[in-house]
Amino acid sequence: MIALADDSGTEIDALDGQPGIYSARFLGEDTPQVVKNAYILDKLKGLPNERRKARYMCCIAAFPDGTTKTTMGTLSGIIAHKISDGTNGFAYDPIMYIPEFGKTMADITMEEKNDISHRGQALKKMSVVLVKKIN
Repeated sequence: MIALADDSGTEIDALDGQPGIYSARFLGEDTPQVVKNAYILDKLKGLPNERRKARYMCCIAAFPDGTTKTTMGTLSGIIAHKISDGTNGFAYDPIMYIPEFGKTMADITMEEKNDISHRGQALKKMSVVLVKKIN
């Protein structure tokens, strides 16, 4: 049987790539997400958009035959200047602003999110790898 594993994180350039792979545990495992988002906004306060670059990263690993295959997906944006009231997201979505859409990840529709998602990108790439491996 094929096994898949993934990990995702949010990288913020102005914070030297933090929270990165520690996104879920950033500032402590029990820290509410709203506190994490407020902390990030406070650290970036006063920075112009060009210094607020960030990205969601996803790495998927598959073990189709005892070997390891990996693929990556990336969704780039900037950290917003305030927390969005949008309800279509979780974690860092209320502060991840996607310029092409003119809104945060919490404000875009699920259909839009599925089209651009870092996880979706990584999964699409992995499906190509696995189809080649199976055929």
